[in-house]
Amino acid sequence: MQPATYLRLTRASALYDIVQILPFATPWSFALFYQQLSTLNVWLGADPLPAFAPLHFVLSSLLGTLVLLWSVFRLGSPSRRLGRFDAVGRLLFAFWIAWAMLQVSMPVLWIFLLPELAWGVLESLRVDQPSGSRTSRAAFRSAAPMRSRRGG
Repeated sequence: MQPATYLRLTRASALYDIVQILPFATPWSFALFYQQLSTLNVWLGADPLPAFAPLHFVLSSLLGTLVLLWSVFRLGSPSRRLGRFDAVGRLLFAFWIAWAMLQVSMPVLWIFLLPELAWGVLESLRVDQPSGSRTSRAAFRSAAPMRSRRGG
């Protein structure tokens, strides 16, 4: 993948995260969204989602706020390094989502699991070196000669 394409991919994943995480950003928006998730879970053939206490809403909003900030940061300053960090985070999120799905019947989690896996894999793909570059780092070269304490 070309470096410019990778940066566009990193921006696109950040935009996806902003749209996806906005309902989680406040306890009030998440309360409304949670009801919709529960309805969708029932439509998919499972039970309604369990009731949340205020502590659950605060914790989900903390997560939402952190992911929102991370997403805005990646959107404004995309880089290969941030894309790689994001890929690791997404694959970890996917692992925890899959673990939750093994614990209880929540088919609604597929709408979170599949995009996390897809973005995680895409952001893990190899990125070509810029043209003219044969190595990922330039060799260390100094104009000053190297000398040891022994005078060498």
